[in-house]
Amino acid sequence: MHKKDLLQEKIEHLDLDAFNPTPLIEGMEKMAFQARNTARAAKIYEQMLRDEQCSIILCLAGSLVSAGLKKVLWQMIENDMVDAIVSTGANIVDQDFFEGLGFSHYIGTAFIDDNVLREQAIDRIYDTFIDEDELRICDETMTQIFHALEPRPHSSREIIYEMGRHLDQHGKIEESIVLSAYRKDVPIFCPAFSDCSAGFGVIKHQHDNNLLGKPTSSIDSGKDFLELTRIKLDGDETGLLMIGGGVPKNFAQDIVVAAEVLGKDVSMHKYAVQLTVADERDGALSGSTLKEACSWGKVSTTHEQMVYGEATVTLPLIAGYAYHKKISRAAQGLNKALFSPTGTP
Repeated sequence: MHKKDLLQEKIEHLDLDAFNPTPLIEGMEKMAFQARNTARAAKIYEQMLRDEQCSIILCLAGSLVSAGLKKVLWQMIENDMVDAIVSTGANIVDQDFFEGLGFSHYIGTAFIDDNVLREQAIDRIYDTFIDEDELRICDETMTQIFHALEPRPHSSREIIYEMGRHLDQHGKIEESIVLSAYRKDVPIFCPAFSDCSAGFGVIKHQHDNNLLGKPTSSIDSGKDFLELTRIKLDGDETGLLMIGGGVPKNFAQDIVVAAEVLGKDVSMHKYAVQLTVADERDGALSGSTLKEACSWGKVSTTHEQMVYGEATVTLPLIAGYAYHKKISRAAQGLNKALFSPTGTP
């Protein structure tokens, strides 16, 4: 098998305009198990959108963009259904920014010899293939973005803003999470930003500049945390829509505690929905329930819902339900003046 034979059929991103899950969600509300949980989660998300004082934080973990959810997430940003994003670097850089540069993910299979894929420079995410040579171009593009930054510590939000500027000038497609967030002033945070092509970009940038005796840029995770906490300090009322778990989930939940550490008496997250397949019995955060988060003072138990289902199935239903309600909230939620393009005021 040759590379061109394996990279033939592109992943197609689901479009919320292609279907209306409202009757399905309303029917599931009268069912049981995860059907009822999914319907309740959709209703809680609708409540978040209708709450004029609520800033909605979308948390993204897992390979969501590569799986075909990019347009769903893009439509959520374009329609003011999210105020801030906390994500893994993979979704933002290796997948969305990667596609913004003109590259694609491909339909593959899990039933293949991975040694063959390695020989052809093809990376696999379960049943999805990626061209490793194209990923190296993404790495190099990130190096150039770091080279162009002012030589100082930057939050991931600042760097992702510059990635959006790059796509605005040189991107190949309009339907990009990074590009849409740049244009609509939706801050994106990646608390483990080195764990993706941004990490390869920053170490190459620092290595090159060190050889030349030039100052370097760096990623400031503390600044990330402070900037995200400003959302809680500024508005107090917040809601979380968490896809998967991991670092984005914990980082977003922790801003309640962080605000208290900074001396402000704030409320717990008023709303919280998590879509996950993780199990709580191993004690890991990804599967820990939102009720458990209440014991830490992070999440109120009044409007919370765990949904145990895989996100490529559950997110389109929940987001699609709210999308087709056509809730207008352009003047609601997060104070966009909290963040300047390159630094916190």
